[in-house]
Parts: sequence; structure tokens; C-alpha cells
Amino acid sequence: QVQLVESGGGSVQAGGSLRLSCAASGRTFTMGWSRQVPGKEREFVASINRSGTNKVYGDSVKGRFTLSRDNTKNTMYLQMNSLKPEDTAVYYCAADSQGVIKRSYDSWGQGTQVTVST
Repeated sequence: QVQLVESGGGSVQAGGSLRLSCAASGRTFTMGWSRQVPGKEREFVASINRSGTNKVYGDSVKGRFTLSRDNTKNTMYLQMNSLKPEDTAVYYCAADSQGVIKRSYDSWGQGTQVTVST
């Protein structure tokens, strides 16, 4: 496993943008983001394979969020545009550090708060 540190969260008005970062302590393969609001189930946001050729987005963020990564820095980025109040949540980063089993995350970050106000 690797250690993951999320950053870039904060408060923004509806329609604004934020860019989240997830820095890993070592090599990662598939990485992804999920989010959670107190009292609600965790929701899938997006995932990306190591080469960046396969990106998957949750329906609620398609067209607004863009996932990217820089493997030289072991860092994944989530560019969030046209933010809505419904995007308010704690965003969690996850990663597969082994690349042996598909869709198998073994590392998780502590989360970063994103708050979108009207």
C-alpha cells in the first residue's frame, strides 16, 4: 500500500471550480475518487487507470469533472468545474498500489472537504 494525501478542498460558490489533488507516496495503478455526505451512502465520483487511457465518471459529475494524473509525481488530480451545492461532500482518494487485481484499492486517503454554497 501507499500513503495518500488529499488536498485542494475548500469552500466555493455554485458555478465555481476547485482542483483536488491526491499525492501518493509511491507508484499507483488505478486511482479514484469517491465522496460522502453525512447520513448518505458513499458515492463513486471517478476513476482512472495508470496510463490514463481509461477514465470512468459517475453520472452526476460527467461533463463537469475531469480526472488526470502525473505519474512522475505519483499524483492524481480532479478538476471540478460548474460546481453545484449537491457536490458538497468529503472527497476521498483511493489507489491500487499493486496492479495485480483489477479494481482493487488497497490505499485510502483521509478525505478533504468540499463545500459549495449558493
